[in-house]
Amino acid sequence: MQQAPQPYEFFSEDNSPKWRGLLVSALRKVQEQVHPTLSANEESLYYIEELIFQLLNKLCMAQPRTVQDVEVLMDMFDQDDIGLVSLCEDEPSSSGELNYYDLVRSEIAEERQYLRELNMIIKVFREAFLSDRKLFKPSEQAFDPYETLSQDILSPEFNEHFSKLMARPAVALHFQSIADGFKEAVRYVLPRLMLVPVYHCWHYFELLKQLKACSEEQEDRECLNQAITALLNLQGSMDRIYRQYSPRRRPGDPVCPFYNRQLRSKHLAIRKMNEIQKNIDGWEGKDIGQCCNEFIMEGPLTRIGAKHERHIFLFDGLMISCKPNHGQTRLPGYSSAEYRLKEKFVMRKIQICDKEDTCEYKHAFELVSKDENSIIFAAKSAEEKNNWMAALISLHYRSTLDRMLDSVLLKEENEQPLRLPSPEVYRFVVKDSEENIVFEDNLQSRSGIPIIKGGTVVKLIERLTYHMYADPNFVRTFLTTYRSFCKPQELLSLLIERFEIPEPEPTEADKLAIEKGEQPISADLKRFRKEYVQPVQLRILNVFRHWVEHHFYDFERDLELLERLESFISSVRGKAMKKWVESIAKIIKRKKQAQANGISHNITFESPPPPIEWHISRPGQFETFDLMTLHPIEIARQLTLLESDLYRKVQPSELVGSVWTKEDKEINSPNLLKMIRHTTNLTLWFEKCIVEAENFEERVAILSRIIEILQVFQDLNNFNGVLEIVSAVNSVSVYRLDHTFERFFEHLNPMGSASEKEFTDYLFNKSLEIEPRNCKQPPRFPRKSTFSLKSPGIRPNTGRHGSTSGTLRGHPTPLEREPCKISFSRIAETELESTVSAPTSPNTPSTPPVSASSDLSVFLDVDLNSSCGSNSIFAPVLLPHS
Repeated sequence: MQQAPQPYEFFSEDNSPKWRGLLVSALRKVQEQVHPTLSANEESLYYIEELIFQLLNKLCMAQPRTVQDVEVLMDMFDQDDIGLVSLCEDEPSSSGELNYYDLVRSEIAEERQYLRELNMIIKVFREAFLSDRKLFKPSEQAFDPYETLSQDILSPEFNEHFSKLMARPAVALHFQSIADGFKEAVRYVLPRLMLVPVYHCWHYFELLKQLKACSEEQEDRECLNQAITALLNLQGSMDRIYRQYSPRRRPGDPVCPFYNRQLRSKHLAIRKMNEIQKNIDGWEGKDIGQCCNEFIMEGPLTRIGAKHERHIFLFDGLMISCKPNHGQTRLPGYSSAEYRLKEKFVMRKIQICDKEDTCEYKHAFELVSKDENSIIFAAKSAEEKNNWMAALISLHYRSTLDRMLDSVLLKEENEQPLRLPSPEVYRFVVKDSEENIVFEDNLQSRSGIPIIKGGTVVKLIERLTYHMYADPNFVRTFLTTYRSFCKPQELLSLLIERFEIPEPEPTEADKLAIEKGEQPISADLKRFRKEYVQPVQLRILNVFRHWVEHHFYDFERDLELLERLESFISSVRGKAMKKWVESIAKIIKRKKQAQANGISHNITFESPPPPIEWHISRPGQFETFDLMTLHPIEIARQLTLLESDLYRKVQPSELVGSVWTKEDKEINSPNLLKMIRHTTNLTLWFEKCIVEAENFEERVAILSRIIEILQVFQDLNNFNGVLEIVSAVNSVSVYRLDHTFERFFEHLNPMGSASEKEFTDYLFNKSLEIEPRNCKQPPRFPRKSTFSLKSPGIRPNTGRHGSTSGTLRGHPTPLEREPCKISFSRIAETELESTVSAPTSPNTPSTPPVSASSDLSVFLDVDLNSSCGSNSIFAPVLLPHS
């Protein structure tokens, strides 16, 4: 038995200097980030640190903990979260200094957003202009990038011309007819959106310099230097345009775009919002960081009807109107905040209305709440109003514009279906039909994925690694059941074949590029690689990961299968695949180590195991171990432990399709067959113990002992043991295997060299010998043993002077005594009532046990010459004297 580990003394005189204060700085940092308004003194942080160490001590007490255990936990909490996006990119560093890879990852995210903004300009706004060619001149339909666009967009004439264009009633009516709020989006959001390509061009110039400075490879620096040189002319032209029109915003400064890029890091955004909240006196309700994700802009606005100017903070979820604290911060007793809260507007509950200039106010806009209360704010200039309206309209109609863009992109995608390889070259692209796949009618999973009812193996492999969506439930089901229609080697071959995706037939443009010796770069080919090849390959690797994690026994049984998988995994290339390959390799290594070292973990329980119960046999006396010499409690305990091991080794795949009855049963169901054979062995052994007891009293005592073992099995919830005694099978208990008992039970061989049929015939013939047919009294035989037949009972020795309650100390609670679980008591009572007057049969014992046990035995002491006690479970009978 393993000795309980001693707790580590974190706070002893020797260890305290090493640990005290180790976590305080980290706790302080977490406190400032999560809740800056909360103050905590040093003592409270030290107290929290002590609690953490105590928790760590408790976790470490659950021994043993090995390197493999930690790796298992890391895999549990890390690998299952791997997704297509997380494999390709990580969150950039939130610190000020970014390294080369952080810059590249950040730029990839920037480019994705930039492409979406370009699509917004071209496919949403430009299409609105092109939809009525009579209304707009060709020059008004031109959207040329960079130099030409910069010259047009930055010139003062652009704003004047655009304002006149939008002032035309026909134009306003046209845009209003497209969608609610689209006219305001064109008037205020589009001009700011048109600046995005201009400033993104300057962003390229700065990015190339940063990448060159951060790059550690000489070859990369040379390539970046060539790119900088190639763009010098464009950069010079852009600088001249900038100096000519001299916009207020410096190159590189963020515009107020449709999607704010100022603070991509959630941590930095929360810090900014917390700083603003600190400067607002009288703040009530939720923190800004709890209801907003990003800060948009701030500035002064005049509220019409109020005496003083307001300072406005705009977030994606709130608009906060404040009054400056003029000079009050210098007076004692006043708050040090710069602003005092006046109004707070939830963006989703207000409507933004543009206001024309009047004699009362100019450059104004109105906020209308759902209860029809309204507030009018006025800016100092038309440019400031345009900036505020651009931000407000973009926030208010963001979802509308996003839906418009998504519908356009989806329509284009449907009009131009994904080009796939020919089915003759790649058999996993054959169209779905009733001949190759069947779905459940009118039934879908919660995620909307159709549920597969059946299909060909090739089609199932295609759906297992489908490019349009992932189906984790199908992956689990398939890997559990595939052996009933496909061998592991065949599955691996199909997955490797699925992974090696050929490219579709080249287009005319691709053929020209190939003839010139260039790499084809058509849009269709790029889309095929992005939307088909990458998702399919990643999902194949995901299947491999689930396979080795949850069904590694396939590879344990076939080393060639494992070698093929490892060889294939090592040949996979690509940055997107790197984490998957490392994850699979790590799991394989861990499984191999566990296989080489045996079971590397123990089950840890709240209390130590109960002491071993002994009867006639004593420790080390193996030759005397028998049903009547061992304690019935310990027989049941050790059998339960052994059967628990056998049971836990049975894999779900061994139960699918009755594979344990088929030709390859030794390969597909080895653990289940071990369990079945063990159960058969125990059943035959119990029968042998009964029928080979030729003496009647001895035979009755053995039968009584077996029934006592059955009762302990039931207390231990070992229903397999119950079925073994009433003819066969199952379950679980304390993990404390004594090698002596384990060896004894594992080497049971009641049949000897006889076959099962011969042994069964022998048992039946023996039963006829000891109890002939139609005999009124059983024949008398001499006893085989000289030891006492009195049972030690089914209560632990340690509990005889203590409580004698129903549950055995150290045993789990029987199911019939647990709440909300199946109760067998009523069934037992019904059976007792129905069997009281039933005639005896070879299956029902007709005699009571001999002086069955101690005072705690379930069998009462019985005088064979008198009737049985009223509490006996056996019917009383009278035996003649010999």
